Amino acid sequence: MIQGYETQPYQVIKKYDRFELRYYPPAQMVTAESPLGSNQNFNLLFQYISGANADNLKIPMTTPVHMSQNSGQKKMSFVLPKQLTEPPLPKNQRVQLTQSKATYFVAIQYGGYSNSTKTAYYTDALKKALLEEGFKPLGTPINLGYNSPYKFFNRRNEILFEVDFSESN
Repeated sequence: MIQGYETQPYQVIKKYDRFELRYYPPAQMVTAESPLGSNQNFNLLFQYISGANADNLKIPMTTPVHMSQNSGQKKMSFVLPKQLTEPPLPKNQRVQLTQSKATYFVAIQYGGYSNSTKTAYYTDALKKALLEEGFKPLGTPINLGYNSPYKFFNRRNEILFEVDFSESN
């Protein structure tokens, strides 16, 4: 748990000098996408968990918040609490219920407030480190944020890349 919030589970498969190899089981998520330059995703998702859903249900916040960019779009996802087995449908059409797949990721962690400079630095550092260890990144990086904007110290951020991994590697 981070700051009392339920945290998406994962299993550390192996720790390397600069990153971890992790297994993430499937998770239910709520996702919003918008064009680059727009900052509406967080508000759309926060409205959903605040009751802007078919059941007017307030849903507890969880960690981390998943963020990525691809093809001119910014995507943000909140992980839904495990006990919420049938999440209510969103009222806003720009918000979608999604399910992540079970997969392996490599992760690098960094502190402080995240920004585009830090994200680029740690993304490049992770790419370099995982290639040196024989991993090939799949897809685009995912930026994870674990803390509310009001937490000033000991902040946790991560960059993930999906990788092809089998126990025989």
